[in-house]
Amino acid sequence: MEKLKAVLIGAGLRGKIYTDEMKKRADKFEVVAVAEPIESRRNYIKDKHNLPDEMCFADWKELLKLGKIADIAVIATMDREHFEPAMAAIDLKYNLLLEKPIAATADECKKLYDAANLNGVKVVVCTVLRYTPLFMKIKEMLDSGKIGDVVTINHEENVGNLHYSHSYTRGNWGNEGRSANMLLAKSCHDFDLLQWLLGKKCLSVQSFGSLSHFTKSNAPENTPDYCIEGCRLADTCPYNAVKLYLEDKDNSWMRAAAARTAKHTDEDVKKAITETQFGKCVYKCDNDVVDHQTVNMLFEDDVTVTFTMSAFNKGGRAMHIMGTKGEIHVVMGTDDNTYIELFDFETRTEQKVDFKASDGMTGGHGGGDGGIVETLYYYLTGDYSGKSVPDIEISCYNHLLVFAAEKARLENRVVDVQDYLSSL
Repeated sequence: MEKLKAVLIGAGLRGKIYTDEMKKRADKFEVVAVAEPIESRRNYIKDKHNLPDEMCFADWKELLKLGKIADIAVIATMDREHFEPAMAAIDLKYNLLLEKPIAATADECKKLYDAANLNGVKVVVCTVLRYTPLFMKIKEMLDSGKIGDVVTINHEENVGNLHYSHSYTRGNWGNEGRSANMLLAKSCHDFDLLQWLLGKKCLSVQSFGSLSHFTKSNAPENTPDYCIEGCRLADTCPYNAVKLYLEDKDNSWMRAAAARTAKHTDEDVKKAITETQFGKCVYKCDNDVVDHQTVNMLFEDDVTVTFTMSAFNKGGRAMHIMGTKGEIHVVMGTDDNTYIELFDFETRTEQKVDFKASDGMTGGHGGGDGGIVETLYYYLTGDYSGKSVPDIEISCYNHLLVFAAEKARLENRVVDVQDYLSSL
């Protein structure tokens, strides 16, 4: 079996996950170099993959000075830092596993697409929901005509109040100037998913949304800037950073992100919630991205789609697909609560398909993180025959739909997608 070599640029959570998945498939992949400015994260990759010192870099530019030393460059830097290393790697003829979003602006997305075509390389964007057992099954059902022609889809991305407070208020994606707008940072997954399931193009978009709750105007009176300073509401506030980060030892994902280290201690976490925004009152941060947004879309053949992203829920995703011969309810929940319900108009019968851990739904994004890495191997070696992998043109198009939707929200109007694409 041919083994593909990979270099990693950006060893935060997402880079760690993808290369951990590669390590599980050591017969298919070998990670040969890493570039990451945070030493503990860099050392995690070094130890995990037995890398020599000379193949571990603080700066991705130094790594790429070596030229093309592998088959794949995994780009998992922060959103606004995707474009430059991705373009440099493409120029060296690397195939890419590129964390979403492609880039932080529509112009950069288009330039990256053009560069990939010019250099004849493959770019697989990590819109990982396509690679979950759940959504692959739904795609199969729709393509087989189980519910006839799709007429309407209502789709919810339930971010979860704690996830939102962590990532989009206190964390890396709370401020658009540092990362991207909320739809791009969080929901390009979902735009990609909807277009893939339908297999049609979007004609027009309309959107409403705002940051309404996690604002300074909602900060309780007589409370400190940092939770650890002793807040009078500490016992009842669901966003108490001391409880969430310091006391909850099982919450390793949030603790590690706050501490910014691969192997964190309580002291690391305490320092983080004392000195950084991860410990700040959620109503006193510098966040400016929306906490709820709805997008209305008209696709070809008069298919109507409503997408809602909201922070105000437990978390998970839900979808209702309505067709001419039946309907499908989808829940991608937590605690092993993931299922499809199919109702057939002709027989008036209902069928439920549960997805458990045994169905490959374990791991990040319902199995999508492992699924995309597994698929990547067969896609790059020419042995792939599935339906999940889009080429970079489709990935770019689906990202541009996100920018069109955000334009519609900001300008409070319906945006014609073709007019928008022509204006770029």
